[in-house]
Amino acid sequence: MMRKLGLTFASLGVSANFWTTISLATSIAAGAVYAIASSSTTIGMEVSTIRFSWLYASVIGGILLLISGFFDVIDGSVARATKQTSKKGAFLDSSFDKISETIIFIGIAAGNLANPILCMIALSLSILVSYVRARAESLGVELKGIGIGERAERLLIIAIIGMVPVIGAMQWAVIVVSVVAGLTLIQRIAVASKKL
Repeated sequence: MMRKLGLTFASLGVSANFWTTISLATSIAAGAVYAIASSSTTIGMEVSTIRFSWLYASVIGGILLLISGFFDVIDGSVARATKQTSKKGAFLDSSFDKISETIIFIGIAAGNLANPILCMIALSLSILVSYVRARAESLGVELKGIGIGERAERLLIIAIIGMVPVIGAMQWAVIVVSVVAGLTLIQRIAVASKKL
């Protein structure tokens, strides 16, 4: 199925790196939507508060985040279907993934959808999960698929739980991401330590 999907998108005549960039752009849009959940602007001497309901921000941001995740799957499918995988593509994909994850958590914190400290904890643990994998693989230890909270799962948690129409849902999403990322970090360190 993924091959068929990759071939379908490859038939549009654009590279896998194009879809990687679309994924990043969509996640930037999601982060921006999350951020405007609570914002104000100054016009002359008056402060005009622009309120974009936390629920609308969470739902629209979540939809954009899911679309971003879809394109993140498409880029790899296109590269494999066209047999055009490259080191450059892999580098851009993993780099853009970290940039997008950072922007998402900054947006959530800026929009007051969750406690900024909790967002920093979730972001730190998420980046550490990726770092441990990259470092272990540089030493010859494969960690792909190890742990319950890889990037896709973490972003699904944010998107889906964040869209629940209950005040504080995004805060719970961030807490769940922190727990899942923390467990994954421990699992990966344990596995890498045993193999080294």
